[in-house]
Amino acid sequence: MYSFQSPQTAAQSQAAAATAFQRVTVNLTGRLMLADYEEYPCIAVEMSPGEVEFDCIARPRINERIIAYMDNLGRLEGAVTAISTSGFTMLLQATERKREKLAAQLTWLANKHELGLPEDRRHDRLTPRQINTEIVLEDGRRYACRLTDLSLSGAALDIDIRPPLGTVLRLGNMRGKIVRHFMEGVAVEFDTVQSRETLREFL
Repeated sequence: MYSFQSPQTAAQSQAAAATAFQRVTVNLTGRLMLADYEEYPCIAVEMSPGEVEFDCIARPRINERIIAYMDNLGRLEGAVTAISTSGFTMLLQATERKREKLAAQLTWLANKHELGLPEDRRHDRLTPRQINTEIVLEDGRRYACRLTDLSLSGAALDIDIRPPLGTVLRLGNMRGKIVRHFMEGVAVEFDTVQSRETLREFL
């Protein structure tokens, strides 16, 4: 089983701490934005709670600031440290709490792959372009959130609140309910399988 632990102390530099973690192979799709606001699809191919290596057609500069939104992980940001023929490596800028969350998420993903566990998903992922949105509860309360994962049957939302499982809500024109809590937010299952046309406001 994989486990992520850093031998570095809090007094040492963030860069040294970030590179002290074990990196593992992943295959996570997403989108990233360069400093000039140009957006590109990307795939994280190797990652730790401190660094991520991307396959991407983008060619940023060393030390350029990057913001990425990755399936299952949500928002990542940091600075470019190396360029390769197929992409680049980014040093993650994150709080200790964020790194702990990433460590837990990556541990689960790595062990899931090692154990050959199936994807708990009935429909292919779609790449949302419109990620800033909100949910509306039945009583009319609205909460801002970020769309981090989307399929015809559900969505994952990066959100600060954790309504109880089974809470009914509206996301855009779609009704659904909360079926799972995770580190950064909640997973929503739609009442009915949607079409791409229904999801067009996010794509």
